[in-house]
Amino acid sequence: MTKKPFPQIEEEIMKKWDDDKTFEKSIENRDEKDLYVFYDGPPFATGTPHYGHIVAGTLKDVVPRYWTMKGKRVERKWGWDTHGLPVENIVEKEMKISGREAIEEVGVAKFNDACRSKVMLYADEWKKIVKRLGRWVDMENDYKTMDKDFMESVWWVFKSMYDKGLAYEGYKSMHICPRCETTLSNIEIGEGYKDVKDLSVTAKFELVDEPRTYVLSWTTTPWTLPGNVALAVGAKFDYIKVKIEDDIYITLKDNHEEVLKDKSFEIVGEMKGAELEGKRYKPLFDFYVDKELENKENIYTIVIGDFVSTEDGTGVVHLAPAFGEDDMNIGKEKNLPFIQHVKLNGKFTDDVEPWAGIEVKPKEDPSSTDVLIIKYLAGRSLLFSKEKYEHSYPHCWRCDSPLLNYATGSWFFAVEKIKDELLKNAKEVNWVPAHIKEGRFGNWLEGAHDWSISRSRYWGNPMPIWKCEGCADVKVLGSAEELEKLSGKEVPDLHKHFVDELTFPCEKCGGTMKRISEVFDCWVESASMPYGQMHYPFENQEKFEKNFPAEFIAEGVDQTRAWFYVLHVLSTGVFNKPAYKNVVVNGIVLAEDGQKMSKRKQNYPDPMEIVNKYGADALRYYLTTSSVMRAEDLRFSEKGVDEVYKKVVLMSMNILSFYKMFEKDDELDFVPSGVNNVLDKWIIAKTNDLVLEVTSHMDGYDLPRASKPIAEFINELSTWYVRRCRDRFKQDNNTQAVLTLRYALGKLALVMAPFMPYLSEHINSEIGNTDSVHLQDWPNAEELLIKKDVLSKMKKARLVTELGLAARDEAKIKVRQPLEYLWYRADDLGSEYNEVIAAELNVKEVRSIEGINEKANRITKEDSGLKVSLKIEISEELMLEGLVRELTRQINNLRRQKGLTIEDKVKLVYNTSGTNLQKFFSNSELVEKLKAATLLTDIESGTAENEVKINDELIKISLID
Repeated sequence: MTKKPFPQIEEEIMKKWDDDKTFEKSIENRDEKDLYVFYDGPPFATGTPHYGHIVAGTLKDVVPRYWTMKGKRVERKWGWDTHGLPVENIVEKEMKISGREAIEEVGVAKFNDACRSKVMLYADEWKKIVKRLGRWVDMENDYKTMDKDFMESVWWVFKSMYDKGLAYEGYKSMHICPRCETTLSNIEIGEGYKDVKDLSVTAKFELVDEPRTYVLSWTTTPWTLPGNVALAVGAKFDYIKVKIEDDIYITLKDNHEEVLKDKSFEIVGEMKGAELEGKRYKPLFDFYVDKELENKENIYTIVIGDFVSTEDGTGVVHLAPAFGEDDMNIGKEKNLPFIQHVKLNGKFTDDVEPWAGIEVKPKEDPSSTDVLIIKYLAGRSLLFSKEKYEHSYPHCWRCDSPLLNYATGSWFFAVEKIKDELLKNAKEVNWVPAHIKEGRFGNWLEGAHDWSISRSRYWGNPMPIWKCEGCADVKVLGSAEELEKLSGKEVPDLHKHFVDELTFPCEKCGGTMKRISEVFDCWVESASMPYGQMHYPFENQEKFEKNFPAEFIAEGVDQTRAWFYVLHVLSTGVFNKPAYKNVVVNGIVLAEDGQKMSKRKQNYPDPMEIVNKYGADALRYYLTTSSVMRAEDLRFSEKGVDEVYKKVVLMSMNILSFYKMFEKDDELDFVPSGVNNVLDKWIIAKTNDLVLEVTSHMDGYDLPRASKPIAEFINELSTWYVRRCRDRFKQDNNTQAVLTLRYALGKLALVMAPFMPYLSEHINSEIGNTDSVHLQDWPNAEELLIKKDVLSKMKKARLVTELGLAARDEAKIKVRQPLEYLWYRADDLGSEYNEVIAAELNVKEVRSIEGINEKANRITKEDSGLKVSLKIEISEELMLEGLVRELTRQINNLRRQKGLTIEDKVKLVYNTSGTNLQKFFSNSELVEKLKAATLLTDIESGTAENEVKINDELIKISLID
């Protein structure tokens, strides 16, 4: 048996898998018609893998390995997410440019070529780490979302949605990222909320027909005030007029004490909100007073709004229809002017003269522009109050910039139109953990809104929409071939800088059809992954349709409202089916202190350092058995990996080393049902019970409950079966014990194969199997061998033993010291079990307590209705017999130090003046026991070197060849 560190063994196994093409064989030896399909969400290669990737990657390796062993053909094709803002941001930094205007100055073709060169930045690092972690996936024949075939499938998906009336162009108030100059979907917005402190303002709007009477309006976005066109009040709310010095103020009655705090006031009137409707006020800013605006006759008036709340503020909402959904809707309803005083890049337009070109919410200092607005209002006596306001605010999940609520045009998927179908199809899906189905996912579906799918960016999949410059007719294409036919030109690439050059005549008016400028939201590509990876429907049509929906998908809990959701939307929209049958949701891996893992803080160990120290299997098993596989957070602890390494990996290796000392000819027949030793019967029952339990939980995709019994079995195999059978193994007639252990190890290797692929392969090889464990079938549990009475009695025997050991511990008597007997109060387990108990407790006799009334010095222990009594009196005969074990321990230590094996026969030379030790060596029967226990040829008195203490007596011993 090798003594190499296990991580080194793993690397040797990894190389052998490569040399033997074991992964490829595991797929090829399964029937092509019996596919098990799972979808793997593609990661970006613009950063290296972290623990979140490792958790999901382990999950995505365990399940396919299991179903492969169950006889399924599980093809595993790796994919890369290659488009989008992460790549664009990297290129902008390298080019030292920022924003769309700068990109277009550089040139879209040059910019996109630079993006293409960066998308696979860390691909080699990913390949190395994924492979080392034992994950089997085809990374050589991968797909990329930037591949023409993949992009074409996305076009087909969009056209399918469009033809069904599920894609449309609209104008809505949405969140935009001013840094990226594009809209974000609700999916993306949920990724980046942060608790921030902003400035809130209560502004004074003076009524035209009541000089020095001001309506107070509270806002948390002072930068929107230059775009104000109206005020909204609640029709049925109670408002009051208060006098402060010579001015009158109107505010909500319910909140007036909070609004007017620290001010001396007198209530001079009261009214309903409806009485304020139609009143005009003077604008805070004069930027648009002389500008031509549509519906200008309705500007700067008070209107009734159903959305006005009494919870916070003054009960008066300032309306800027370009910057909020409620504002935009009431603006349309009341025919209010539309003022968009901020550009898509988040900067004031030239109309806002004092601050033209200034960012309204700069990333570096989000409140700086609000301060300018406040100073302006204060200088004109239009500021009533200001204060810091803490709230949760959305930020761009890509670049971390504060988002703006902004009215703009976009293309949408009509999610609300198919909500009933989404909810119906969702009922067919099995979720692990189950509560997410109706909870997090179900609630998100219930509240789902139409999905903004167009982005004003460059490095992405262009939307296949051509518009006529003359009549504005729209044509949506679904393939590259269709574009080639219409344009009369070859289409080698579908990216923006290629297809934007292609035009064709309008069928309606003969004008020129040009592509719109937008690209798809990257989530459209992620949601199209089932079709794009197979270039469906242009290829693999029969194969795809026979295997859709997928059997299984898995990702982190953050993808519940992202990838899981968008997959479901497109599959429902296109096929009216769910995209998947089973979902396993993993949680988030945190640092040990509960904080988010941070490279800057260096609050977690590097994953590859952990792998190099403990091996991939220890890390995999630590993660697989944890609650992180059930959508709960995990505080990563290196101690946890270390514990797995010691209690699972090293303990398995020790069992294997023990087996190798006694292994038999592989051709020896073994019939597990024919064993007669109770320990053999027990471990065979336990082995098959393990297979049954792991199979049951793996079929239910419950990885923690499936994997945890493996460690428990290894512990029982080592600390009970091997421990109790050591003497049997050393005997000449040890065949049944050895073959029983081989049987248990063989089944264990198969059962642990999906979870710990390296260790299982090592065990499988070391016990003499030439075929890889990963090319073998999943074991069937032989239920007839799961003898319930054996398991029950052995469980009770172990409890008796535990209580006996507790009694020894209380009496401070080592187990090496034999005692006379132990009694237990229960039905007699029978001689076989009593002998096992006696051997473990080192007592001469074990039996049920019934019928024994002898008085003796004993210690009694009780648990779970079981009571034991241990006689602790030690006679001289017992004391001398105890020296056999004490000396055996010391001699075996010396054998190990000298590097001796069981094949090496030596004699013992001793020298002692200890009275009890001299009595021992004069007892021929005890000496023979010592010789047998320590494989000695002879024992004699003489000069020895190694001094040890045994029961307070000194002895010198030496081993002589």
